[in-house]
Amino acid sequence: MNRTTLSLQREKPCIPSTGISGAQAVIESLLEEGIDTIFGYPGGTIMPVYDALYDYRDRIRHILVRHEQGAIHAAQGYARVSGKVGVCFVTSGPGATNTVTGLADALMDSTPIVVISGQVSSRLLGTDAFQETNFIGITQAVTKWNCQVKQAADIPAAIAKAFYIARSGRPGPVVVDITKDAQQEITAFHYPKISGIRSYMPYPQPDEAQIAAAARLINFARKPLALVGQGVLLGHAERELLDFLQKSGIPAASTLLGLSAIPTKHPQYVGMLGMHGNYAPNIKNKECDLLLAIGMRFDDRVTGDPEKFGINAKIIHMEIDPAEINKIIYADIPVIGNVKETLPMLTNRIIKKNHPKWLAEFQACYHIEYQEIIEKELFPEAPFLRMGEVVHLVSKAYQDNAILVTDVGQQQMIASRYFHFTQSRSLVTSGGLGTMGFGLPAAIGAKIGMPEREVCLFVGDGGFQMNLQELGTIFQSRIPIKIILLNNNYLGMVRQWQELFFNKRYSFTEMINPDFGLIARGNDMGYECVENRTQLPAAIARMKKSTKAYLLEVKVKKEENVFPMIPAGASVSEIRLE
Repeated sequence: MNRTTLSLQREKPCIPSTGISGAQAVIESLLEEGIDTIFGYPGGTIMPVYDALYDYRDRIRHILVRHEQGAIHAAQGYARVSGKVGVCFVTSGPGATNTVTGLADALMDSTPIVVISGQVSSRLLGTDAFQETNFIGITQAVTKWNCQVKQAADIPAAIAKAFYIARSGRPGPVVVDITKDAQQEITAFHYPKISGIRSYMPYPQPDEAQIAAAARLINFARKPLALVGQGVLLGHAERELLDFLQKSGIPAASTLLGLSAIPTKHPQYVGMLGMHGNYAPNIKNKECDLLLAIGMRFDDRVTGDPEKFGINAKIIHMEIDPAEINKIIYADIPVIGNVKETLPMLTNRIIKKNHPKWLAEFQACYHIEYQEIIEKELFPEAPFLRMGEVVHLVSKAYQDNAILVTDVGQQQMIASRYFHFTQSRSLVTSGGLGTMGFGLPAAIGAKIGMPEREVCLFVGDGGFQMNLQELGTIFQSRIPIKIILLNNNYLGMVRQWQELFFNKRYSFTEMINPDFGLIARGNDMGYECVENRTQLPAAIARMKKSTKAYLLEVKVKKEENVFPMIPAGASVSEIRLE
């Protein structure tokens, strides 16, 4: 996607003597896009927009966060569960640069976000004015598209283009940087709905010949495996996936971000792929004669050593972004397009089959993992609490219907392994970038995006403190999320690597934590701390019953490790159970 820091090209409008300000044009443009929620933090150069927003309080909800990183992560959580575009308002300089981590996170995880940033007045650009940064230059590498607007009349077209690019094709983050004088100018308002942009093809036309070739491979495969990625969720293709699986009989595994695209208890679901995924889909990789990648990008945490990934298999790669084809893993048959369109075309061409013996082999591997790992984590005999049993009991308490939000680290992997899903769009986590501090603000956005569903945030004591200030957002906006803090007084995942690969040299990973109960009560949250297994079920029940935000702190084993595990650089078939 080409980027520009210039004003968007336009026909010179006829501006009547009575018009609206550029700031009002921002709000009216958002209303045209159906936006009803904004996450943001006011400041000097975005102040005209905030002044205009004052008159729209009955039509647009604004969530005042405590830090701009909280704003963009909240917008990500909102977008991930709702399927809409998340929107942020931030001011120039540090306000804008505080969103860069979230922009990078959204780009890697294909999350549609529009960040509208204030900028110093046009005459001050390039003068190192107070709170001036070259935000367009800074964000070129972490956005799908960005632009700077210097005239009020260009604002509607810029925002229309931003939303079209953010949500179309492979979604992603977009920045619209608007100078303060553009916000203050008076202009006529016309919102140009965009249905296409020259040179930008968000939805490539499927190749019938490639689909026919893929169908032939599927029809002749004896040991096929479907790898389900987030592209199924982004393409709203859950129903199409289930139809394909029913007809093909193929076992299906999920990437981390693909979780919930298929119900956990589906008879063909065989577990999560990747470094801390399930034993069966990883160990069986080398036996597959066909790997069908559906809306996933072959992340290194999934493939391990790419030279040894699927070494005996033909690869069919169904992907909307042509840049992902052959980037990591060579595709024998690439199928370019939105999987919502290409999956039914493929389903129509395949023969109805079943693979009972092949599925039984996955089940046998699951039993090995259950005996070696799962049973010990979910039903431990040791006196100390395990992370897995906490996740299992919370998921069960919510009948596997809650939205799971995680931070990054051991609790992320454990929660993703043991939380079950019955509905799609039920997992919000930072996948590609692995952003600690993501979980708390993302949970805020998820609850606002899907208020009728329960939101359970699993967070470690390290990540929790990275954006702890967003408890103030929960307090002010009365957002009833349920936070389960798995406290082991360590940066757990780093400590695990230090134990396994650095001779137990625990260099600066042990944490002395504050009194989380005092912090929770100071933000008018329910709170309970559990250190004994017998207390846990009743504590979870009390958390569930609470109608307001709740922090359940659980003291877990200090030196617990997450297994299975594929060592960095190893092949997926070298997965370790201990």
